[in-house]
Amino acid sequence: MAHENFNDLAAFAIVAKERSFTRAAAKIGVSQSALSQTIKALEERLGLRLLTRTTRSVSPTEAGERLLRTVALRFEEIETEIASLSELRDKPAGPVRITAGEHPAVSILQPALKRFLPDYPDINVEIIVDYGLIDIVSEGYDAGVRMGEQIAKDMIAVKIGPEMRMAVVAAPGYFAVRPIPRTPQDLASHNCINMRLPTYGGLFPWELERDGREVNVRGEGQLVFNSLALRLSSALDGLGIACLPEDQVLSHVVEGSLMRVLEDWCPYFPGYHLYYPSRRHSSPALALFVDVLRYRGE
Repeated sequence: MAHENFNDLAAFAIVAKERSFTRAAAKIGVSQSALSQTIKALEERLGLRLLTRTTRSVSPTEAGERLLRTVALRFEEIETEIASLSELRDKPAGPVRITAGEHPAVSILQPALKRFLPDYPDINVEIIVDYGLIDIVSEGYDAGVRMGEQIAKDMIAVKIGPEMRMAVVAAPGYFAVRPIPRTPQDLASHNCINMRLPTYGGLFPWELERDGREVNVRGEGQLVFNSLALRLSSALDGLGIACLPEDQVLSHVVEGSLMRVLEDWCPYFPGYHLYYPSRRHSSPALALFVDVLRYRGE
């Protein structure tokens, strides 16, 4: 039977269950005469009388009873499946792909996963650590994490972390044989542990500032990494002086395994934002993760 006849079958099932054209028409939201014509057309198409009509009642014929048992079961299955689809809407599922630098991946995304994933077992999160300022749309990512000033204007940006500052640190043993720097210029005589980012190509400068005076330091040194963990461990090993996110070194400073210098040259700056294309509708899974990540501090 052609697909367009399914509405006729649904109408027949309702009339047969209600045993009344009046009640069935009200339930469907059509006129009684239109419903009567629909059933008449179905009977003519099948070549069978499906309903026995009297002035007081409507009842299925033998053929009608047989058809009712069949279509009623099928329509119940369809309604059940539609209800299950609604549950998928209420319980989002699917992948979420995010690109982020190592620091926000470790300090923000990873702690959020612990709060988020247990409540949504059907959501899969993939986080790719990448320092390059890539095109998240062309690379197939749902979202990216970067500093606020690095985000394109056509993206939706959500603040996911507090303001940040850097810390210039080295091990006490390193300073035992080298003078403590008092100004950014003093770093020229130190063994600086540097970072190379693919977007910039060259060594990433240490951006220091005090009283409105900005200084970009490009110190020399024996070590260059693109990893936060390796720069930190090298500083702890006394192999040089490093400029690292403050939150990653404070515990080491407190316990005395690192010494902090040039603190007055390390101002606060805007923290991390998660961004995604404004021209696309975000998936329910991404929308939930964004809400968990959203920074609500002062």
